[in-house]
Amino acid sequence: MNTPPVSTELLARARLLAAPGLAAPVARSLERIAGRPVERDGGVPQEPYVYVGATLPEALRGDGLLWFHSVNAGTDALLDAGPWPPGALLTRTVGRMGERIAQYVLAWVLADCQSVPEFAAQHGRAEWRRIPSELASGQTALIHGTGRIGSAVAALLRGCGIRTVGVARTPRELPPGFDALAGPDEPVDARWVVAALPLTGTTAGYFGAERFAAMGGASFINVGRGATVDLAALEGALHAGTVGRAVLDVLADEPAGPGDRCWRLPRTVVTSHSAGITADEDIVTDFAACLRDLTAGRVPALAVDPAHGY
Repeated sequence: MNTPPVSTELLARARLLAAPGLAAPVARSLERIAGRPVERDGGVPQEPYVYVGATLPEALRGDGLLWFHSVNAGTDALLDAGPWPPGALLTRTVGRMGERIAQYVLAWVLADCQSVPEFAAQHGRAEWRRIPSELASGQTALIHGTGRIGSAVAALLRGCGIRTVGVARTPRELPPGFDALAGPDEPVDARWVVAALPLTGTTAGYFGAERFAAMGGASFINVGRGATVDLAALEGALHAGTVGRAVLDVLADEPAGPGDRCWRLPRTVVTSHSAGITADEDIVTDFAACLRDLTAGRVPALAVDPAHGY
């Protein structure tokens, strides 16, 4: 990973800045961990500084920035806002997001097996009709994205007897939670296809007409980034039946307005980017872990390579 080293000497005397919207309990916890006060709305310091927030103000994208800790897991919006300041470290908050997103995916997998959307629709029509269920165990989930989130999803599904296949562009050691790896275009007979990809130049529009056409009626669940999906291609695949059902937690343009095409997609549920909402304790825990690594002269495990976006 191409991440810049952070001088422990500069870090020891850096000022700690935080976004105005950072919750007061979080700010107090950061002060305790860092051993210095949290400053807000104080202008651009002359001394080196660390900033914690969701976005990085343009005025603070200068040479004095040592380290920016994002309170979110995704960093594509940060990096799309302009060139990343040379020499500044970027870390992100993951916390228990993998666990939350894994439970979300499992919930929709089981809802699919038990025909929950169909029964909900029948209830609205006051209609009594039995619908056969199916077992999740013994079926296959194909997971695009084998990082922290993808591995957490795979581990939970695997615990329910679902075979988990991860998609990797290059050969690598089998990540935790997976039974096997496949190439991006390698045919896999899967009951569910889970998208857990970051948004990069390579993954934008990754799920297009050709990829959807090859899914063979699988259900598609996106917990990664909305812009990895060509929504028009998904709509076509749903109408054609090559995608059986879709669950979209993320969209390319959020929030979706009342007239957005996502609301008109057949056999689709949209859940308003709620699968892995960051909790305050996640921010505190991950900031503390990164600070420990930096103080010890290590690159934090949550560091992001600005050149790759993850």
